Amino acid sequence: MEIVSITLEKLLPEVFSGMEETSRIRESRIWEVPSFTIEKGCRICIHAESGAGKSSLLSFIYGNRIDYLGSIFFNHKNIKNLNIPEWCDIRKNNIALLPQEMRLFPELTVLENIYLKNNLTGKKTHGEIEAMLSLLGIEDKKDTKVGKLSIGQQQRVAIVRTLCQPFDFIFLDEPVSHLDSENNKIAAQLIQKEAKENQAGIISTSVGNHLLLDNPEYVKL
Repeated sequence: MEIVSITLEKLLPEVFSGMEETSRIRESRIWEVPSFTIEKGCRICIHAESGAGKSSLLSFIYGNRIDYLGSIFFNHKNIKNLNIPEWCDIRKNNIALLPQEMRLFPELTVLENIYLKNNLTGKKTHGEIEAMLSLLGIEDKKDTKVGKLSIGQQQRVAIVRTLCQPFDFIFLDEPVSHLDSENNKIAAQLIQKEAKENQAGIISTSVGNHLLLDNPEYVKL
């Protein structure tokens, strides 16, 4: 199922219930609004203070959590009606997610971590993976265990792994929080190149260090 739009209707984390009249909720462009739609091909940077629900939002859309009020729709279909095989297909072919904690395996090498995904999808050739690592300046770390890398290097590994699948939307939760501006730009250009090839939407979150996308729409959570 190609996903061309994702719509949030009166969405609110259950933990925020009762806070509807606070400035945090009233000033948000996502929480509790009648309808907020993101479409395939978008470039969106969501910014908010820590604890505002950025990671929760992505977990809701990805189906990892259901502790929210309101509704989320893929192409007008409520995601709470999706079954397990449908979710497996969506996570393999339609929505790529880079979680804030990255979920890399420290005991595995850079390439072993990347191939955990690529072996499932068959999306990238070995040469394409090495080219992405080289672009991000970590090709020499490909046989190094991830636990020995800096956080910034781990973020770049996680970006490559996330790109090893087809997608209609890619969600990146604070993907460059430990990267300098130059490496941020390089990562952003790589992500935009892959998104263009997939005609996909990019949604990135941050508390201040935005992914440096070209002409993004900035949305306050």
